Amino acid sequence: MGQKAIEAGKALLRAEAEALAELSLRLDEAFGRAVDLIHAHKGKTVISGVGKSGLIGQKIAATLCSTGTPAIFLHSADAVHGDLGILQPGDPIVLISKSGTTAEVVRLLPTLRLMQCPVIALVANPTSPLAAAADIVLDIGVKTEADPLGLVPTTSTLLTLAMGDALASALMVRRDFKPADFAKFHPAGQLGRNLLMTVRDAMKPLDKIAVVTPSSTLRDTVIAMTTHPHGAACVCDEAGKLEGILTDGDLRRALRKYENLAGLTAAEVMTRNPVRAAPGMGLGDAARLMEDRPSQISVLPVVDPETALCVGLIRIHDIYQAGMV
Repeated sequence: MGQKAIEAGKALLRAEAEALAELSLRLDEAFGRAVDLIHAHKGKTVISGVGKSGLIGQKIAATLCSTGTPAIFLHSADAVHGDLGILQPGDPIVLISKSGTTAEVVRLLPTLRLMQCPVIALVANPTSPLAAAADIVLDIGVKTEADPLGLVPTTSTLLTLAMGDALASALMVRRDFKPADFAKFHPAGQLGRNLLMTVRDAMKPLDKIAVVTPSSTLRDTVIAMTTHPHGAACVCDEAGKLEGILTDGDLRRALRKYENLAGLTAAEVMTRNPVRAAPGMGLGDAARLMEDRPSQISVLPVVDPETALCVGLIRIHDIYQAGMV
């Protein structure tokens, strides 16, 4: 039974992957016209549907908003009970219906015509009533669903979502959407913090961390690290320039290597020429320095590139907590 379940899962994923690859080959000038229409409109774009199509529509609207295209989701059933008031004349509206015959969606068409709202139909049936009435038709081209019965919205919802992502991506290119623009819409998320905040905003300053000299005894180093328990001590010369870093891991390795730690100095145990961050470095760049390596590290000394002086310490924990209240 377990193997049958695995094979069923693999079969669905293969079918969906093939359908997605086929859809990428079928994008045509209608897609380009849809991008032009949405890009040229100074107001918002409205996404509408019901059921599973409605759920996918909500995600498409959210993706458009987060990538610089103002958009809202309007449930097709609610629309005819007062929510059409959100529409302004001329707002483009993307109507989602696999069959192109969904009653709640199709009955919006007369009102949309009166309001001169251009209609983009996102359908799987290009000869349907919805497609016939639309200004632009985006045909997802799904022939059958990928579930064992061929009935459950699987391939159709995937392709609809992918078409929405493709629209958002193309609009990002048209708007020359940059990482800084993305950050403006995500100030509270980790992605936004990584783009907007620098190491300086999140690091522990020099007076809040353990700092020792190369000649400091290991005992004094451990005391400093206990006073400021951030997982490491910066080893600096008398002028404040970084000589190395001594981490909790270095201490554990020293315990395994040496029978007697009494005579050891920080210089004998520290990691020389460690990976380091600069105060003006973005948090995302600092995170990549720590994580995009065969052996991940959890703490970086922070060094001013102009003076070569150590100015602080940043932990991976600081990056993921930065800006959080």
